[in-house]
Amino acid sequence: MPKINFTKMQGCGNDFILLDNRERRWTAAQKVAFTKKFATRRLSVGADGVIFLENAPTAPADNDAALSWDFYNADGSNAEMCGNGARCFTLFAVALGAATSPFIFATRAGKVRAEISAPQRARVQLPPAGAPALENLSVDGAALTGYFLNTGVPHLVVNAGDRDALENVEVQTLGAALRYHERFAPAGTNVDFIAVQNGETWVRTYERGVEAETLACGTGAVASAIVAGEKWGGNGKVHTRGGDILNVEYQRAGAGYESIYLEGPAVAVFDGTVEFDLELRV
Repeated sequence: MPKINFTKMQGCGNDFILLDNRERRWTAAQKVAFTKKFATRRLSVGADGVIFLENAPTAPADNDAALSWDFYNADGSNAEMCGNGARCFTLFAVALGAATSPFIFATRAGKVRAEISAPQRARVQLPPAGAPALENLSVDGAALTGYFLNTGVPHLVVNAGDRDALENVEVQTLGAALRYHERFAPAGTNVDFIAVQNGETWVRTYERGVEAETLACGTGAVASAIVAGEKWGGNGKVHTRGGDILNVEYQRAGAGYESIYLEGPAVAVFDGTVEFDLELRV
């Protein structure tokens, strides 16, 4: 079987397998099969997602995207955006020699401007976001209020109260109930539970596609920072479940937001080689 080289990276504990596919040799079916096989924890490499670095499908104009990515959640579903993954992609592309900082790459959610901000850290500019929409929901007969917005992928942000209350949230069960709530069908949503204290925001995220709580979610940090800033005086400093801090900046633009920046850690964990049957179907 062919030997496949990869790099394992993590951003705030959100971990990814990254592969160089600049020659675009992989089919979509092969990418899904690879992801389901090697993102599975305990049985393989394990990751929250798999990122294929590719040349942009069309020749770039000046200051345009020469690179693109194809991103898959651990369950094999395609994802439009991932903030932590975007920072890891930044360091991966530069380490490969595929880009020099700063650079622009294309995603399904739009173009991302990326730069290395410090050793093992990156800063990315994400696509504009709309205004948070108030959602009054019923979950198992109980009333719940949250704010829904899209920061490249959909997020529902719920204020859990103080940090003690946040620790006691049953993220797996309540997160799943909200992720699959009929209000957000058919695509579903990511769910962020937050607590705001002294201007800083603590967040726990149930990630769609991983179908579990993750140690961090970049787009969730952005969604949480925007809602916390608009509703509860948040200052853009977001504490992740993994213990790292993400820094979020944004500007209002009409009813939405633009100039959205996410800055934080991006660390190469190890390089590896696996054997993979390109005819495998999962």
